[in-house]
Amino acid sequence: MKRKINKVIIHCSATPPDMDVDADRVDEWHRQRGWSGIGYHFFIKRNGQIEIGRPLEKSGAHTKGHNKNSIGICYAGGLNSEMCPEDNRTSAQIASLLSLLRLLKNIFPDASIHGHRDFSIKSCPNFDAQNEYKGL
Repeated sequence: MKRKINKVIIHCSATPPDMDVDADRVDEWHRQRGWSGIGYHFFIKRNGQIEIGRPLEKSGAHTKGHNKNSIGICYAGGLNSEMCPEDNRTSAQIASLLSLLRLLKNIFPDASIHGHRDFSIKSCPNFDAQNEYKGL
């Protein structure tokens, strides 16, 4: 792969827990915005299933100013039923995200792990990813 990866950036889909979106749905949303397709490289459904999004060889479209050298991961959820920010990852999502991050750190050992909120005024992914995964 020609891209030099130095960051893995975690996002949430900003959807309530009863809305189990998938990579295809996010791809539709991103195409409606005029993008070439899903901006994330991986998507984690509520049941923990990891879906492939944008190919790793292609820059993402997920964090302005940081797409060229990063991998974007998004999980379904992030809002409560009142549409307010909430860390509502399922145990399956937590386990899948940890497994995926471990794999990516083996491939890209110099990559640091961040939440989207580290580069934006947004609360996404509604938990402190840097702190949670600092031991990886």
